[in-house]
Amino acid sequence: MNFVKYALENGGVIKPLIIPAELTNGTGLCNPSVFVEDDKILVNLRHIQYTLYHSEIQKYEHQYGPLVYLNPDNDISLRTTNYICELNPDLDITHYAKVDTSKLDKNPLWEFIGLEDARLIKWDEKVYLSGVRRDTTTNGQGRMELSELEFTDTSVKEVSRFRIPAPGDNTSYCEKNWMPILDMPFHFVKWTNETEVVKVDVEEGTCETVVLKSWIDAPKDLRGGSHVIPYKGGHLTLNHETDLYKSEAGRKNATYRHRFTYWDKDWNIQKFSPIFSFLEAQIEFACGLTKYEDDYLITFGFQDNAAYILRVPGKLMEDFING
Repeated sequence: MNFVKYALENGGVIKPLIIPAELTNGTGLCNPSVFVEDDKILVNLRHIQYTLYHSEIQKYEHQYGPLVYLNPDNDISLRTTNYICELNPDLDITHYAKVDTSKLDKNPLWEFIGLEDARLIKWDEKVYLSGVRRDTTTNGQGRMELSELEFTDTSVKEVSRFRIPAPGDNTSYCEKNWMPILDMPFHFVKWTNETEVVKVDVEEGTCETVVLKSWIDAPKDLRGGSHVIPYKGGHLTLNHETDLYKSEAGRKNATYRHRFTYWDKDWNIQKFSPIFSFLEAQIEFACGLTKYEDDYLITFGFQDNAAYILRVPGKLMEDFING
């Protein structure tokens, strides 16, 4: 199902999220995150210094396969920078500023550099980006990080950075796409099914599991995605599902699809929405969901090369979730 078409045919609005090409050298903008405070719409927009090539019709593969990162000749890393944007009610960008991370940056030890797929959140009167960083070890071990931001009229600066340990023995290779719970400061949904909620203590440097529910029958392996927002006395999130498979030439390929998950107040899964695509591309990813007036805002990336914000009427959203 093409969810964007469904929304637009029923009163929704979509806008591209674009900043000047002089800032990006024309490479990808993707995977934005959205946060609303006092009717102010803020978006974190991810910039990557590569272009993704994907053979959508499965016929014209690159020599390295159907899914290839095309890098500048002088920089083969996968480098992320982030821009905080303010939007007006028409969903147009009115201001933007690159997140200045210079105070805390160190020489990267691995080729994936920067805070990836960062969700913009506010907990206890502080604004954070929460995403995965993989450049602090020589083998690319990923951990979620909390980056505290400080705003001025003309800049956004990262003023502290906390690398979150995995709960338990902390030996896993890559933790990513934990979903921040907007109304529960320093809590994340780490896994959807079985549902695992973790609590982070920045002062103590700890992370512990505080909710763990049994596996229930689900359509597929539901992976992380958007924020987790209050919804009907419980919580709602937007997950992604990934089908990994081999192309005709035997190379790695993937298809991303999405669905909403609704929990009750005790973190029991009550509902999965129907599966959908945003724009029928194989590579799509969403890491932003929030309530705005009577509607919902969803931010998503398309083929790692474009970023969008979608406004969905509230009634339409509820009808879709209820299937």
